[in-house]
Amino acid sequence: MIDVWTEKHRPETLSEVVGQDKITERLEAFVEEESIPHMLFAGPAGTGKTTSAVSLAKDLSGDDWSQNFMETNASDERGIDVVREKIKDFARTKSVNADYKIIFLDEADALTPDAQQALRRTMEQFSSNCRFILSCNYSSKIIDPIQSRCAVFRYNRLEEEDVKDYITRLGKEEDFKISKDAIEAVMRVSEGDLRRVTNILQTASINND
Repeated sequence: MIDVWTEKHRPETLSEVVGQDKITERLEAFVEEESIPHMLFAGPAGTGKTTSAVSLAKDLSGDDWSQNFMETNASDERGIDVVREKIKDFARTKSVNADYKIIFLDEADALTPDAQQALRRTMEQFSSNCRFILSCNYSSKIIDPIQSRCAVFRYNRLEEEDVKDYITRLGKEEDFKISKDAIEAVMRVSEGDLRRVTNILQTASINND
């Protein structure tokens, strides 16, 4: 069975997240204080939004992180029912050896306006037990009452040097040789999207086997 590199090489802690140093410093400060706000991660795909949310949960809850963390992709489940049922059911149960549960809504800008209004009420209702992290490509599609309840973090496309370092490290870890020209080509095609970089390199390695 072939390992999926995007999962195999996903950072385990905030300190391993690539290229978003200012954001990870602030998130690490929340972990140190053991107190986190609701958050909105906005920016292009493949820049570390999901990775940051998962790493934050791991840093905060340790071995119990998966019991205190729920991830929902709002583009798949975008209606009001997912908020009223799935999210509320998870939010109302007690956290395990932690002050907070974390509910991560990926692609939250796909939620309908009604679902966002229901989410706002849920965020208020369960704020003593639960923290919400929303990720989106376009923060303008998130209603103001939700934005005003969140600390907003804007993720930028990664710098070329960060992408180059990542490609070099991945090549070493997977014992995969890649020329300077190939690195430049991957960087051009990926446009700062690390997920795309990883998928391109895995495909290339399989084709070279």
